[in-house]
Amino acid sequence: MSLTVIHEINSKIYKDLPSLESQIALWQAEGKKVVFTNGCFDILHKGHVSYLAESAALGDKLIVALNTDGSVKRQNKSVNRPLQDEGSRAMVMAALGFVDAVVLFDEDTPLNLIIRLKPDILVKGADYTINQIVGAKEVIAGGGAVKTIPLIEGYSTTAIEKKILNQ
Repeated sequence: MSLTVIHEINSKIYKDLPSLESQIALWQAEGKKVVFTNGCFDILHKGHVSYLAESAALGDKLIVALNTDGSVKRQNKSVNRPLQDEGSRAMVMAALGFVDAVVLFDEDTPLNLIIRLKPDILVKGADYTINQIVGAKEVIAGGGAVKTIPLIEGYSTTAIEKKILNQ
């Protein structure tokens, strides 16, 4: 990979929140709709790519908030998770052409991040109802929308992990 490509990918990973807040404000001032979603995205698979592409299609700029390694561990997914460290997951996510910004969060939920970033559209998988989605009330109260996207059945990091471990 060329240094230019690596720099371009890394430039989409925001390590300081004020910089991302400024970027979002610029996008919104230009009339762009900012979409926000979050997750672990431990092993990127077809289900993730489909979900993220559909999320991106709902607006003009897609922000993906990734759980830090500590946050993933607290979710009790499995003793092995996360399978990839947060830096690797952030780089893979930022390499996707339809992802415009990646930010890590260490809390159990992205509520504080959603409140600070004020996205126009909040997206989660259809395995959640609107009233279960963290930040939905806040986004709606701010004039935004909350959407759910159907998941592709049979694709999950947990299923891939079990297959690899032959369980």
